Amino acid sequence: MSEINTPYDRIGGEDAVRRLCQTFYQIMCDTAQTQLIRAMHPPEIGISEEKLYLFLTGWLGGPSLYTDKFGHPRLRARHLPFPIGIEERDQWLYCMAQALKTMDIDEIFAQQLMSSFVQTADFMRNKPDQG
Repeated sequence: MSEINTPYDRIGGEDAVRRLCQTFYQIMCDTAQTQLIRAMHPPEIGISEEKLYLFLTGWLGGPSLYTDKFGHPRLRARHLPFPIGIEERDQWLYCMAQALKTMDIDEIFAQQLMSSFVQTADFMRNKPDQG
């Protein structure tokens, strides 16, 4: 029996990461309060879904699919063209939190993933807070 030692393994590998990305974008597209970030994506969401899948696969410790295809993720640089503030960050995190709830994973593991997603999403912020 093989040992499960990466988040990629723990979440369930390729099929699970694909399902997470599909659910994430379905929630984004179908939820009224996430239309601000939906509008930042192309009309055909499949390209974004595939890129998220490729990125998350490597980010979770699986194969480096994104890096192999596109080079270093440079997340912040790639997101600079999009104004990302607290509201946009929170909409993205809402979609991911809801998508994670549909996954058959341990609650503590889900919380650990969300904690990492919060840090990463907060790092993407590139517009001043409205105050």
